[in-house]
Amino acid sequence: MEIGISTFVETNPDVNTGELISHAQRIRDVVEEIVLADQVGLDVYGVGEHHRADYAASSPAVILAAAASQTQRIRLTSAVTVLSSADPVRVFQDFATLDGISNGRAEIMAGRGSFIESFPLFGYDLNDYDELFDEKLDLLLKLRDSEKVTWEGKHRPSFNNLGIYPRPVQEKLPVWIGSGGNQESVVRAGLLGLPLVLAIIGGRPVQFAPLVELYKKAAAHAGHDASKLTVASHSHGFIADTTDEAVEKFFPPAQAVMNMLGRERGWGHYSRATFDAARSLEGALYVGDVDTVAQKIIYLRKEVGITRFMLHTPLGTMPHEEVMRAIELLGKEVAPKVRAEISRWEAENEPHVN
Repeated sequence: MEIGISTFVETNPDVNTGELISHAQRIRDVVEEIVLADQVGLDVYGVGEHHRADYAASSPAVILAAAASQTQRIRLTSAVTVLSSADPVRVFQDFATLDGISNGRAEIMAGRGSFIESFPLFGYDLNDYDELFDEKLDLLLKLRDSEKVTWEGKHRPSFNNLGIYPRPVQEKLPVWIGSGGNQESVVRAGLLGLPLVLAIIGGRPVQFAPLVELYKKAAAHAGHDASKLTVASHSHGFIADTTDEAVEKFFPPAQAVMNMLGRERGWGHYSRATFDAARSLEGALYVGDVDTVAQKIIYLRKEVGITRFMLHTPLGTMPHEEVMRAIELLGKEVAPKVRAEISRWEAENEPHVN
């Protein structure tokens, strides 16, 4: 069971002080957070790509590279790379470079993206939303699998037998498929034999269990060993020394962000009642003390089949020292509890051959 962090490097006004942190400061803070995550034994850190004023990470690979030379073990991934509006050649080169700096710890999490600001910025038509992703994923995988590539497509200039450099340290640079729970994307990941990341940020996580099974069936149908494929979740949350403290610190910025996005997308009001319901064992919000969050991650592994858990924290702007404390608690206290219980549970449920 892998456990880590994901962030969108948000720069919203602080709900308590109104202060607006600069993009530069937030980026430097995130590098410190990645370094700490490595020191406390977390497995992975993901940085999401956005192109708007309230997010500072338009280039996750650069931020991850800044942390790569200061870390030893933690895997470094985008979360996600908006592949539909990116050039797969540059994406591959950026993450192959990160792989070299980190000596084989880079990953790419490819997704369509739930934000659309990158499409007009880079000159793409939203009417081509699905077609762009399919074509660019095809190219990215070819770049991963071969040093020299011949490729022809509709949305990017074709090329013939060109080498793509640098090559990564890893034999195959890991490419994950990010999904918000769309059946088509889950099936695509399975058919391609790629690891899957589910954004489980609402409803009941157990409702994603059928999607995990669909993913595994698609993988098996295509001849892949489904038992070796990893399924990850990306879920909002925060950890503090007590559950009351975690709630008190996390709810105000979370509510501000969710209501801001709600106004943009037509969601309903994000209330304290909504928040509290999501904190229940079967809810999608991982907020509380060490034991509370550990039990929820264990539940997610047992009931849904998630084998990598990424806590998205902070949601909105929170003091850097509070985020650092949450990372410390996740690595030093939550992760050992989860790993011990899952190891015991897996040993008890391992099939026996007579």
